[in-house]
Amino acid sequence: MNEKKLSARTRTKMGKGPAKALRQEGRLPAVMYNGEGKSTMVDIDALEFSKLFATITESTIIDVSLDGAKDVLAFVKDVQYDIIKDQVKHVDLYVVEAGKILRTKIQVKLSGAPVGVRQGGVLEHGTKEIEVECLPRNLPEKAIVDVSNLELNHSLHVKDIVLPEGVKVLSDKEKTIATIRMAK
Repeated sequence: MNEKKLSARTRTKMGKGPAKALRQEGRLPAVMYNGEGKSTMVDIDALEFSKLFATITESTIIDVSLDGAKDVLAFVKDVQYDIIKDQVKHVDLYVVEAGKILRTKIQVKLSGAPVGVRQGGVLEHGTKEIEVECLPRNLPEKAIVDVSNLELNHSLHVKDIVLPEGVKVLSDKEKTIATIRMAK
């Protein structure tokens, strides 16, 4: 697991006014939710988050340092983004327990130049994410599937994905990930 870090501080004021004041300071209002549904209002550095946000996926676990004392593991669950101003307005984080099995989806990325494409075929990407179950420390950010040996009129399925030990695939194992079809 590639360790990503973020620092946060607890906040007490809520509402539009305090949120606007935070943004003017270069901070983002955020909320951290735990597995029991309890929430903690925090704020994070906007520049630090924007750098991190460009490199993470939905299944990236982030080490969040809360008030410089307490470290928790969390996912970025939701981001409110202002497309007109091109900036993040609010972040929701979901805290995970280190020893508790979690169930989430990870992205499927294709890599390589398939043999079938060189033979005149077209690569079609099937399912773009799969559901997995594992401990947080075993969770891959994404599943990278090598399609280099994929020939014309052949397919790769979920059952062909090689994942780290301790990661169980919950998605239908017969779902197609990639297919090489003849170009019309």
